[in-house]
Amino acid sequence: MEAFLISTSVVALAEMGDKTQLLALVLAARFRKPWPIVFGILVATLVNHALAGALGAWVTSHLGESTMRWILGLSFIAMAGWMLIPDKLDDEEELDKHSRWGVFGTTLVVFFLAEMGDKTQIVTVMLAAKYSAYLWVVAGTTLGMMLANAPVVWLGDKLVKRVPIRAVHVISALIFLVLGLLALFLPGTGVLA
Repeated sequence: MEAFLISTSVVALAEMGDKTQLLALVLAARFRKPWPIVFGILVATLVNHALAGALGAWVTSHLGESTMRWILGLSFIAMAGWMLIPDKLDDEEELDKHSRWGVFGTTLVVFFLAEMGDKTQIVTVMLAAKYSAYLWVVAGTTLGMMLANAPVVWLGDKLVKRVPIRAVHVISALIFLVLGLLALFLPGTGVLA
């Protein structure tokens, strides 16, 4: 359950102001059909995070515990720094290229591609490497993505304008920093043990 709760909360925070959240806003404004967009986001996220989680689980099985602890600790600290760098949406031409596939197909493809190498995908790899509960991590990271993106699809920029994105990024960065330090210096705490 810890893997699920941490995965959900970390990804929901990390996703605030992320390029995929901006993409959800663009899709909602362009198509004005929230259900196929939300379903496309869900399917794209499930596939993307299942692959990322599988990679994380595979990495864990091939590295020693001490090496993995250092990789995870330093990765979480690096993620803290990355959270402070604002994202921008540069996928407009991807959106135009795939719009002939309908709302669901366009959302599925562009969201999946936008998630490749994104913060939340890398976090999913790291969390799956940390926890032996692969399915709980994928379920948690997917729920976190949906908690951050589905409201944007329905409420659009009304919601985005009210949320202090910079504050959310700072809080996310602090959480990643704490997780990294715990992994490095207190490996037996249970939080990242």
